[in-house]
Amino acid sequence: MAQGQKRNTVLVPQAAQALEQLKYEVSNEIINSGDPQAQQLQQWYSGQTGGYGGDIPSRVWGAVGGHMVRRMIAAAEQSLISQTAQQVQTSFRQSLQQPTGGQQFTANPRQIDEQQLHPQNV
Repeated sequence: MAQGQKRNTVLVPQAAQALEQLKYEVSNEIINSGDPQAQQLQQWYSGQTGGYGGDIPSRVWGAVGGHMVRRMIAAAEQSLISQTAQQVQTSFRQSLQQPTGGQQFTANPRQIDEQQLHPQNV
């Protein structure tokens, strides 16, 4: 393959080791799932192939990649949930600390209705 056509480069070089670890974890899960075609993946995982995975069917490698993507998406979603929750909490705390601008809130809805209907009597 020509040098300019290589597409499977890691976009964040610091993540290369974590991606490699994730690949091994997912491969191990697929091996333990009982898939008959994963037998060759077992040989690759245990190092019997010398790191060569060309004999492994593309369906099995696709399953590894698919599971990796699912995990990464789940991790990103969880991160977004955590960030959003943190932002909501921060915003809520800030709104509690700000003065209300002279408005007084009452707990009785009837009083609120009376104030809105007859502001001159308050």
